[in-house]
Amino acid sequence: MKTALTIAGSDSSGGAGIQADIKTMTVHGVYAMSAVTALTAQNTTGVYGIMEADPEFLANQLDCVFTDIRPDAVKIGMLSSGEIMKVVAEKLRQYEAEHVVLDPVMVSTSGSRLMQEEAVQVMREQLFPLAEIITPNIPETEVLTGMEIRNAEDMEKAAAKLQNACGCAVLCKGGHRVNDANDLLCMNGGMHWLPGKRVDNPNTHGTGCTLSSAIASNLALGYSLEEAVRKAKTYLTGALEAGLNLGKGSGPVNHIYGLRWESAM
Repeated sequence: MKTALTIAGSDSSGGAGIQADIKTMTVHGVYAMSAVTALTAQNTTGVYGIMEADPEFLANQLDCVFTDIRPDAVKIGMLSSGEIMKVVAEKLRQYEAEHVVLDPVMVSTSGSRLMQEEAVQVMREQLFPLAEIITPNIPETEVLTGMEIRNAEDMEKAAAKLQNACGCAVLCKGGHRVNDANDLLCMNGGMHWLPGKRVDNPNTHGTGCTLSSAIASNLALGYSLEEAVRKAKTYLTGALEAGLNLGKGSGPVNHIYGLRWESAM
């Protein structure tokens, strides 16, 4: 069985963070492991508290994973501070981690800021060089490039600028702000538009976590980067189309929509 590690924060409501990552990896047939970077008190309406992990303890978690069950791929999610990022980067370099998928989580779906401003530069310097692909959405791409993105042409310019700066592939997620659901994969100097189906579903909590975890799972399974991204988009579309409706705010997607079970009556 292939293995994957998520390095991310815990979502107490289960829709995002390591909980979403583990669900996604599991339904892809990949053995999932986790290193928790922070505990969050959150639900579908917002983030109400963040308790960052002790950097030394995070390093201990990563040592335990890499020295026993080595991951075939690594997904990185919420890293709230530069100190935490430096620990993660140090350990990934130490163990020569492969297939690193970095989701530069800066703001939650509900609008809560999840990364300290000074940490952005640390992420650029320490983590971008280790990533195979980064998966920013439009607002995150704007922060990382200093550009305003209003249309598809702006997306292409920003993605190219970001790829040149970080030296890895970039998946710029369009979303409804620029287009229906078309994402742009910029890799090896080329542009690949990945058309997506717009799903009329307001419940999008954890979609970024889910997509990046699906990409990491597919890379662990041996797919090429482009195919891993395409398959991940298909999976996320299905999870949205399942129409799960939980909570009072922006609810989670249905990560296990492909599974069938019998309910006890």
